[in-house]
Amino acid sequence: MIVGVPKEVKDNEYRVAMTPAGARQLVERGHTVLVQDQAGEGSRFPNGQYEAVGATIVPTAADAWAAEMVVKVKEPVASEYGFLRPDLLLFTYLHLAAEEALTRRMVESGVTGIAYETVEAPDGSLPLLTPMSEVAGRMAVQVGAHYLERPHFGRGMLLGGVAGVPGANVVIIGGGVVGTNAAHIALGMDANVVILDTNLDRLRFLEHVLHGRLTTVASNAYNIAEAVADADLVIGGVLIKGARAPMLVTREMIATMRDGSVIADVAVDQGGCVETIYATTHSNPTYIVDGVVYYGVANMPGAVPRTSTLALSNATLPYVMRLANNGAEAAMAKDPGLAKGLNTYEGNLTYEAVAEAFDMPFTEYEA
Repeated sequence: MIVGVPKEVKDNEYRVAMTPAGARQLVERGHTVLVQDQAGEGSRFPNGQYEAVGATIVPTAADAWAAEMVVKVKEPVASEYGFLRPDLLLFTYLHLAAEEALTRRMVESGVTGIAYETVEAPDGSLPLLTPMSEVAGRMAVQVGAHYLERPHFGRGMLLGGVAGVPGANVVIIGGGVVGTNAAHIALGMDANVVILDTNLDRLRFLEHVLHGRLTTVASNAYNIAEAVADADLVIGGVLIKGARAPMLVTREMIATMRDGSVIADVAVDQGGCVETIYATTHSNPTYIVDGVVYYGVANMPGAVPRTSTLALSNATLPYVMRLANNGAEAAMAKDPGLAKGLNTYEGNLTYEAVAEAFDMPFTEYEA
């Protein structure tokens, strides 16, 4: 198969979908790998490293997109819509439930779109979403601590405080991969951490594995409101597989927060779980409403591309190999979890939660 790796074009997106090590494995199996010029530079993988393992450097995005399968990191943006076509297999993060224009364009184009974030392991976990959720969860605390500083219009607080001065109150909505990793870093920085989740077994688990100033709270509207009112930093980490994130933190709740408090909503790429959040970029990451600092960067891991690229490619490469070796249909027939990643196929929308988000027809794919 001919596999294309275009350069990412979103604002300050420095990740690349394939490392030279991954390209080498594909080439050794007889596949052709087309890497757009300087696609790996942002992650410190220069052209020469790809050429050394047998990949071909192509000059333009159109050359890379001309492949039979395109492997990316982020969903296509408007400038890339013209590359979508019926005989293309696109394997990337799509987050369609928050992108109606992209969803409709993919259906119209007939492209076969498999989304990293909806591929499932046998136990129902999301193996291709997990590595970036780990990175984003940890980063959320870093950026939250940064924007709590007074030069960035925060409250002027050190996250962990010092002797005789209490640390910041960090409230984490959701105890999944994002929330666990955020709590791990926040507790390591000596913050006071509250995690809210609807799954009591998950909260019991977190109490066993996390140590420090940790409080676990059953998630409901009343408890969220109480926690948010006392928070210096709120981190949104709620996920519903393939669907738009539920709006759990309301405008009324945010009105009770102190001036200079910070909100970092990791769920923003799925629409966000905070009512007043909207997606921002690394170039312009924050905005202020009623004294509260909002951080809504939708591709947070792009700021640490070396770590993120390696973590992502470790997870995606086995699936890329299966798709290249067998083709999409055969690979999905062998792996029902991979088939759950299929979002668009032959002009149909094949992921029900996305169809529900936009009141579009849903067609179930049968492997």
